[in-house]
This record gives sequence, structure tokens and C-alpha cells, in this order.
Amino acid sequence: MGEFLLVTIQVDMYDRLALNLENDLVTMIKKVEAKGVLIDISAVSIVDSFMGRILGNIATMSKILDAETVVVGMQPAVAITLVELGLPLPGVHTALDVEKGMLLLQKKLNFYEEDEDGDLDQHDSTE
Repeated sequence: MGEFLLVTIQVDMYDRLALNLENDLVTMIKKVEAKGVLIDISAVSIVDSFMGRILGNIATMSKILDAETVVVGMQPAVAITLVELGLPLPGVHTALDVEKGMLLLQKKLNFYEEDEDGDLDQHDSTE
């Protein structure tokens, strides 16, 4: 997806799988010089403190490698659990769905600029 990596998590994660995801994702960011990571967790129904910490770690490591992280598709129960666990998820941006998440990544990387009306216009890098 160009400068972005899209990760769709289709199963509830257990610790070893989450650690493998963290390692694989950070390796891919470096390998393809990704500028953005979009993680779709819409199929995830349970998040524990370990998984929350892994999401935060991925965002922190991505930022160190000059990439932004957006988590999309969070179920309400997952959001409630993360708040109840007291996990602030620093560096993790969120959006409701993949489309809005991609738009957020593009905006964060200045692919789009807001005009006077607040609408997003595609940035022309040749200017």
C-alpha cells in the first residue's frame, strides 16, 4: 500500500502471537521504509493488558523508525477494557474504520492539506 503497512488481526491474540506480530511489523517497517502502519483490530473481541502494551510498543517502535501508527475498528468492549485497564496507549492514533484510518495517516504525513472550509485537498508534492 505504498508507504503504508496494513495489518488485519483476524483472531484473538495470545502472548506469543502478539510478540511475533510486534517483531514482524517492526522488521517490515524498516525493510520497506514504511511511513505509516494501520492496524485493523475489528475482528478482535478481547484485549488484555499485554496486548494493549504490545500495541503501545508497536506505536513507540514505529515512531522511532519514523512511522505513524493508527489502530482502527476497535470494538466498544475493547475500548472499555483498555480504559478500565488504565492503558493510555501513547503514540497510538485511532480511527473508526480502515478508510478513516488511511485518511488520518495521509493527513499526518501531509499527503492532504485542509482548505479554508476544513475540507481535505490532496497535497501536490511538486509545488
